[in-house]
Amino acid sequence: MFDDFYGLTGKPFQLTPDPEFYFRSVTHRKALSYLGYGLAQGEGFIVITGEVGAGKSTLVAHMMASINPSQVTVAQVVTSKLDGEEIVHVVAQSFGLDIEGHDKASALGAIESFLHEEARAGRRCLLVVDESQNLAVPALEELRMLSNFQLGSHPLLQTLLLGQPEFRTTLQSHPDLEQLRQRVIAAHHLEPMQKGEIEPYIVHRLQKVGWQGNPAFDQRVFTELFEASGGIPRRVNQIANRLLLLGAVEERSRIDAAMLQSVLDEMAGERAFPAAAPKPMVNPEPQDYHAAPEPAPAPMLDPQVFEDMLAERDAQIAELQQAVVELAEQQDQAVAAAMQPEIQALQEKIARLDAKTFEQERTIRHTLTMLIEWIEGEMDESKAA
Repeated sequence: MFDDFYGLTGKPFQLTPDPEFYFRSVTHRKALSYLGYGLAQGEGFIVITGEVGAGKSTLVAHMMASINPSQVTVAQVVTSKLDGEEIVHVVAQSFGLDIEGHDKASALGAIESFLHEEARAGRRCLLVVDESQNLAVPALEELRMLSNFQLGSHPLLQTLLLGQPEFRTTLQSHPDLEQLRQRVIAAHHLEPMQKGEIEPYIVHRLQKVGWQGNPAFDQRVFTELFEASGGIPRRVNQIANRLLLLGAVEERSRIDAAMLQSVLDEMAGERAFPAAAPKPMVNPEPQDYHAAPEPAPAPMLDPQVFEDMLAERDAQIAELQQAVVELAEQQDQAVAAAMQPEIQALQEKIARLDAKTFEQERTIRHTLTMLIEWIEGEMDESKAA
């Protein structure tokens, strides 16, 4: 509706990740640098983490558009809770392999044969695993074992792990993942956008759909939009969608702070939870590793918790849709060829400028003091939540 009213050629703030709308925020530029460095190495694991809606899928979709399918074969897995045997079969399916008998040994053999064939054809293989926080520790270990496949001294499989902040916690602290940690060659945690990036972000997405200055925005809108969204791209999109809809309904050519407050009040009202809320369900499954038991859940479900649950659900739906989009885009060789110079230039720049920085970060990451401080911070946030 509002796209017609404002003369736009599309929806600028859709929630489904779209590489066409990729915005080069400070944190996304860093993440792309680490991705480029990691891909240039051609082995091991690359890890990208971030809050729900932080832009992980859009970042990866942007990267995928720059990969030449004649040089790299990409498979993508969007995980539910998988154990060690299940993840092997899912990886095989993601590479298009049909496993007879559905036993683990057959699946491993088929994967290894496929990787060898790709290597002989001059292609290397990249496995992208989304929602990695859902994987059990044995499943992560199976992925590490897959990284052992080699043709002579040439590694056959590289893996990109995407996950929410809790996956970062697991990867950093779980005692059974030390060998996997040693295989991580690049890692980055996507932070929220900065306050000064909200206006460029809004303008960038609007210009992608033919915005010519209608509607205009009061400067105060961007500051308050940052405060309301916390700088999380998907939250910005949710609010901006509703804001433009209100503008179209009221036939406004200028968006002001009063309109934004009206939208925020409306959204808060929709999320209001009844006073007689049921108690949250307690997860009966024990943790995979030795840790102190979690405190008992609060007797009432906090509205913010309910909001976060909805956001996580929306994120999972959006990222499942994005998986289909990305698989289709891998077939567009013309686009991939056009983007190849960009990724090559990026890789060369990273090789020169980021190698030293990466080594320093890896040293810091293995420092016990920093690890303890980080874990304690996460525990404090969990308690506060």
